[in-house]
Amino acid sequence: MTSPCRPPILPPALFLLLLLCILPGHCRGDQLQHYEVQLLLQLRKHLEYPPFLDIWDNYTGSDVCTLPSSPQATIRCDQGSPSELRIMGDRHLKLTSFHGYPLPNHTLSPAFSLDSFVTTLTRLTTLKVVSLVALGMWGPLPDKIHRLSSLQLLDLSSNYLFGSIPAQISRLSALQILTLDGNYFNGTIPDALASLSNLTSLSLKDNMLSGPFPPSLSQVITLTTISLSKNQLSGKLPDLSSLTSLHVLDLIDNHFVSDLPNLSPAMVTLLLSRNSFSGSIQDWFGELKQLQHLDLSFNLLSGTPPAALFSLPNISYMDLSSNTLGGSLPQDVHCGGKLGFVDISNNKFIGKLPSCLSASSAKPVVKFGGNCLSVDLKHQHHEGYCMRTSARRTSGQGLEGIVLVAVIIGACLVMVLLAVMLLIICRRRRCKESLEENDLPKVVQDNGPAGLSSEFLTNARLITEAAKLGNQGPPSYRLFRLEELKEATKNFDPSALLGDGSIGKLYKGRLENGTYIAIRSLVLLKKHSVQSLRIRLDLLSKLHHPHLVALLGHCIDRGHDDSSTRVLLVYEYVMNGNYRAHLAEDSLDKILKWSDRLAILIGVAKAVHFLHTGIIPSCYNNRLKTNNILLDEHHIAKLSDYGMSILTDEVEKSEAKGEGLSAGQRSNLEDDVYNFGFIILESLVGPIVTGKGESFLLNEMASFGSHDGRKRILDPAVLTTCSQESMSITISITGKCISPDASARPSFEDVLWNLQYAAQVQAAYDVDQRSDATSSVVDNTSV
Repeated sequence: MTSPCRPPILPPALFLLLLLCILPGHCRGDQLQHYEVQLLLQLRKHLEYPPFLDIWDNYTGSDVCTLPSSPQATIRCDQGSPSELRIMGDRHLKLTSFHGYPLPNHTLSPAFSLDSFVTTLTRLTTLKVVSLVALGMWGPLPDKIHRLSSLQLLDLSSNYLFGSIPAQISRLSALQILTLDGNYFNGTIPDALASLSNLTSLSLKDNMLSGPFPPSLSQVITLTTISLSKNQLSGKLPDLSSLTSLHVLDLIDNHFVSDLPNLSPAMVTLLLSRNSFSGSIQDWFGELKQLQHLDLSFNLLSGTPPAALFSLPNISYMDLSSNTLGGSLPQDVHCGGKLGFVDISNNKFIGKLPSCLSASSAKPVVKFGGNCLSVDLKHQHHEGYCMRTSARRTSGQGLEGIVLVAVIIGACLVMVLLAVMLLIICRRRRCKESLEENDLPKVVQDNGPAGLSSEFLTNARLITEAAKLGNQGPPSYRLFRLEELKEATKNFDPSALLGDGSIGKLYKGRLENGTYIAIRSLVLLKKHSVQSLRIRLDLLSKLHHPHLVALLGHCIDRGHDDSSTRVLLVYEYVMNGNYRAHLAEDSLDKILKWSDRLAILIGVAKAVHFLHTGIIPSCYNNRLKTNNILLDEHHIAKLSDYGMSILTDEVEKSEAKGEGLSAGQRSNLEDDVYNFGFIILESLVGPIVTGKGESFLLNEMASFGSHDGRKRILDPAVLTTCSQESMSITISITGKCISPDASARPSFEDVLWNLQYAAQVQAAYDVDQRSDATSSVVDNTSV
């Protein structure tokens, strides 16, 4: 496991300079400032060199505080360290829908990694203000954002962030302003935000959040602004009167159904339109002396608003339109001196308008059409329209008890009839696994199949949007008929066999439409019901990632034998073979350069990191071997045979009791890190290790300690194409991955960061090499 305070992996020379900094008299902060400049330039690279950051192009200094600023990019320092980073992009367009895949001209490219970007950002540990707006960033917001422990303001508005808002944000104890507007976050608002005891402004507008308003927010007494408009929040609002500093409450365009909430007299702006608030506007609204803007339109409010509402001393804007407000407005209503606009249209008001709201008054501007008022009759209903509506409402209240009794009796009768029908059906079918084979489970009951807790079955449906990371939608998942797969493989003919491993045979097939597929045949013991198996397959079917071999569907063959069930998993066919075969390639035009190998390793690391952290429940022990890494026609790496633990008891053991990370889970996670370490090692050493086992590889690790040893053990294709720095970074993380001490092994997050850093160093080296080669050619030509 990895300490949250793990230092960054630095180039050896810079590491030595920083080491000297801790010795008295050896450091003036110059090296640290140079490191911070490099981090900012790395952030620019992550953002794919936006034009408005070109001002950093020719910067040659070492002090981060002297980096040039512009209206779109600002860096400020406090006591010589960066305290504020603001970058404003130009990708403000909000799409009507976004499914988690990069889109040209909207998001950054498919190569962008929000995880890597945040990892680099969090190394600027002194930042207090981070504002990164409209930059086209996409992906789930990583938990590690909490490492910015000094952060007071975080604004990530107008990007393409999705998935859940990480609860780890609540660990930013100094945070005062959190703004995530204009993204695609879903799920519920974390209750943990209530622990932000210094939070003054919470703005999550224009996302896809659902669920209730967190009651715990009413305990954050420092809040002055809550903006949650344009989401899918629902339910009742809690009492908010304890928020004595709350000035702005914006809940426009949600699905709240309660009465209007109790509020503090400090309220300045109250925006509750386009919900389903009901009941009356209570008299205490007339006591909100600080209120300036009030919008209660498009709700289900009834009754007559209090006269004091119109005379509030600071009210300037009031919209009560499109409700069922009614009755006669008092004629002695006095309008406040600042009231400039009133909209009471499309209600049920009758009688006359008060003089301060009449057309003869120069101020305010009043909209009153769609009522039953005795003024401007052209735009009013007949008075009977409003009276009938009121009468229907009153009579409806009188009949409410009768209707309720009738509904209860009817429901009881229906339940009895359904019970009888179910009993008959159960007897006819003998209640034995009567689900049709082609039906996936739609609803999971609390008392699920034996061995699966209700909490696991609930979690199994909570696959996060982090899965949606490709540049196009995941292939549709479907159920295959056994006859269809037999036809595709010529009845599983030996000529179609691709391999026979410990988890079952693998066949190549061709569907009727010409699509090639790979079919993994698994034989599972019948420990659980077919319904339990289907739930597990449903979970497996939702694992979508650009570096995972796509699972296209499955078929359950229950006729295999009485003690076991055969499951046929249908995958996309990846035509370019496995990574081990490519490492053993000796043809010069096919040998993988070091940069190619790093790209493959990074792709697989992203896939495994997703399996560990991007889904609920997580998938560990993913059979990581070089022959389980496939390459497509573009040499994009795709991991196969992942998630097999979902079909075994390993998931059940770790999730059934709703416990935290158990020893078994830690062991499995470490197994993936350990096995991936050997994949990196095989990438370095090459084909000489094939078939020689782990003991050989562990013994050879000692050879990396000297230059001669590296020359002896490293694959020549690596030696001739790898920079020394990139090699050193990779060897370092490899040694940690295969450490005999499991607790010393890194997380996949750290593995991925180090590989990406090695790739960045290698890319710079390759550019320099090409530049030198070009210069040499030019010089020779000149001669």
